[in-house]
Amino acid sequence: MKVKSIILTTLALVLATGCNGQSKQEVKQEKQNTMSKSIVIFFSHAGDNYSVGNIEVGNTKIVADYISEIAGADQFEIVTHKYDGMAYTPLIKLAQEEANRGELPPYEGAAPDLSQYDTVFIGGPVWWGTYPQVMFTLFKDINLDGKTVIPFTTHEGSGLASCVKDVKKAFPKAKVTGEFSIYGHEVRTGRAKVEKWLKGLK
Repeated sequence: MKVKSIILTTLALVLATGCNGQSKQEVKQEKQNTMSKSIVIFFSHAGDNYSVGNIEVGNTKIVADYISEIAGADQFEIVTHKYDGMAYTPLIKLAQEEANRGELPPYEGAAPDLSQYDTVFIGGPVWWGTYPQVMFTLFKDINLDGKTVIPFTTHEGSGLASCVKDVKKAFPKAKVTGEFSIYGHEVRTGRAKVEKWLKGLK
């Protein structure tokens, strides 16, 4: 009787798969296509950083990688070589001067084509109460109208600061939601926190 039961169960599963009209490969591909509709746009500073010292991979880059691994999101890293090799103290002084002047430093390459994406994660460290100025340079070159925009920050006490407000100001026709912040010194052991945040997004 057990053998008969197993055969009937197997047959039912085969028929159900046939009726559904989708193979496992098609379901997997469909899932990948859905996940590819999100992208992480971020700036991350390697080198001399507060609290964590001289690092080869910036704190925000690590969080961006977690998001890509967990959510299947693509990435666009905002790159500038303006701050390469700078010690922490002169770096924050320069960042303050840029913020005070409203300077928009150039970034490398061209702005990404975001037409295929529904959800855009935007992340960076908090420098003087908001994102680094080079991120605002890119903001002027992209259109996020109608998209879901999710800001995140790495910091050492500033939390989200003014980042969410400034993203809303830059993209008034986007849905800005689901913001997240994490201490820079926690990111290397903080994958679980990022995963919990992502799972809580609606």
